[in-house]
Amino acid sequence: MLAKSDPTSQAALWKVKLLATGIVLAVVLAYANSISAPFIFDDHRGIIVNPTIRHLWPLQEVFMPPAKATGAGGRPVVNLTLALNYAIGGLDVRGYHLFNIAIHACVALLLFGLVRQTLLLPGVRERFGTVALPLSASMTLLWALHPLQTESVTCVIQRTELLGSLFYLLTLYAFVRSLTADRPERWLALSITASFIGMAAKEIMATVPVIVLLYDRAFVAGTLREAWTRRKRYYLGLAATWSLLFILVLLNDSRGGIVGFGLGMSAWDYALTQCGAIIMYLKLSLWPHPLVLDYGAEVVSGIGEVWWQGVLLLGLVGLTLWAVARRPKVGFVAFTAFAVLAPSSSFVPLTTQTMAEHRMYLPLAGVLLLIILWCWQKWRRWTIPVATGVALLAGIGTVMRNQDYQSEVSIWTDTVTKRPENARAQVGLGSALGSADRVDEAITHYQEAIRMKPNYPDAEFNLGNAYYKQGDFPSAVQHYSRTVELKPDYPDAHYGLGYCLFRLGRLDEAIMHYRRAEELRPDDPVVLRSFASALMIARHFDEAKVRYERLLALTPNDAGARGEYGAMLAQAGSIDEAIQQLEIVLRIEPDNRVARFPLALLYIRTNDDKAAERHLAILLKQDPQFAEAHNTLGELLLRQERWTEAVAQLQEAVRLKPDFAVARRNLERAELLRDLRAR
Repeated sequence: MLAKSDPTSQAALWKVKLLATGIVLAVVLAYANSISAPFIFDDHRGIIVNPTIRHLWPLQEVFMPPAKATGAGGRPVVNLTLALNYAIGGLDVRGYHLFNIAIHACVALLLFGLVRQTLLLPGVRERFGTVALPLSASMTLLWALHPLQTESVTCVIQRTELLGSLFYLLTLYAFVRSLTADRPERWLALSITASFIGMAAKEIMATVPVIVLLYDRAFVAGTLREAWTRRKRYYLGLAATWSLLFILVLLNDSRGGIVGFGLGMSAWDYALTQCGAIIMYLKLSLWPHPLVLDYGAEVVSGIGEVWWQGVLLLGLVGLTLWAVARRPKVGFVAFTAFAVLAPSSSFVPLTTQTMAEHRMYLPLAGVLLLIILWCWQKWRRWTIPVATGVALLAGIGTVMRNQDYQSEVSIWTDTVTKRPENARAQVGLGSALGSADRVDEAITHYQEAIRMKPNYPDAEFNLGNAYYKQGDFPSAVQHYSRTVELKPDYPDAHYGLGYCLFRLGRLDEAIMHYRRAEELRPDDPVVLRSFASALMIARHFDEAKVRYERLLALTPNDAGARGEYGAMLAQAGSIDEAIQQLEIVLRIEPDNRVARFPLALLYIRTNDDKAAERHLAILLKQDPQFAEAHNTLGELLLRQERWTEAVAQLQEAVRLKPDFAVARRNLERAELLRDLRAR
């Protein structure tokens, strides 16, 4: 007969289901106001301009996102979920947020189950068995509603943390379930599978095989030797999953050149910066204010800036290692929190983001669990109700924090207010203001970023964009030029520079920068189209033709580009090819008058009067007020000696456009010929 508190007892099962449902509902309520929050920050590269999420087949392309697709690069599982979102709703942000909220709820349920099952294990059950359910539920609720989690859940691309944590906990949970299962091999197989998939979701999974072994030692086997002896094949299977992570790291080229050594940031400086960062994370775990979207990419300049944080951190690490040796159950929880942080918060530089709140997504569970279990030891009666009450207050804090994410302007304003010295945040706010057509304000923030960081190519580039929006092409050229001086391989800056030089009539210089943009981004339709247009204007028809053909291979249904190609072919004297392209345009867009009118003119040039008349008739049916088309049809009819019909069309052209001199002359001639014929 099972004890009343046994997880399989029917008496306890309904309570588990009820509390699990309550956790899920609490998560949904806390994040309901984030569902329409816009894409922000790294979402742009990871989602909006990520070409590999635009289709689900072939899977090879979905599983190989570009290295610069921030958050998705080197993480095929993450990219697959983004592709699924795109297949369902395109770039409708609501679907992406709903997915994140659902995964966050699943992670919370796994955490709930893992903590509860652990508290019911022999050696722990005697102390916590009677309160395993309420303790695990209150701790999970506090973790799930904690405002520190908002960046991981509300910033769409940070689903990397959600998915990594999901598979991390599933690996552990499946192992724990195998301990009491009738067929443990199934749960162990699930554990290995979760580890394998998780390796393709987030690099935090690198530590999970070691963590499972330490869990076994602390809560089950008693020693590492005994754990290995009992489950050697299982641990070899877990270790084998490292091979996938190793392959992905090699293929991803240091995550697009932002992670690793030799990238302009020393391991020592990064490690010193992490001393301050980790202590700040612990502080935010206890008091989540102020929360900041972006802390920038700065590093501390010396140990003097973080000496006390370093001493405190070394003390905590030393205490954790002592606990692992002497009090393995407590030590396991603390060690796991540090282990999950280690890939991003140790000494391997992550050059674009030296501090980030989303890194505490899973480690927060360890911090809260230690605090709640310690409180239970001290104040048993009050721990669960107080923890539950704090969780509800935390949920209110999460709702309030999500208000900051309601627009790009609001979240970047909040970030600049809290970190005014952060040059990247100034650029982020400038970009948000520019998108909201508040260009003058945007310029102020870009200039402030340059004042803080004089050699900042992104600030110069965005300032160039702002002047371009205002039509101030000389100023835009100045800042785009500064951008490519600072960063010669900046394709967008070369493109912007080419465009502005083109508008200023400096065609040769424009072509030079378009050519460089093409070298850096050879399959970018925007670059190809602008480059081809400039080559056409410069009458470099052969080169233009090459670009248009590549462009149309990438975007075969782009009627505008195909129409331009047709116009270029006509200028180059390739009339038959031009007609062919314009006919394709009309198959794509039957109402495209921009293509139909030149097509009619080309048919007139080839003396195909019947085809020309047909297209002009369709055009005038679509737009009876098109005076030029009436005049052209009149000329065509005049050539065919259909005097009366010609006069009617030319009279209509003159009526619609009284100052249309060509039509008036044609009308006089047509009336004269008609009258002569009548005599």
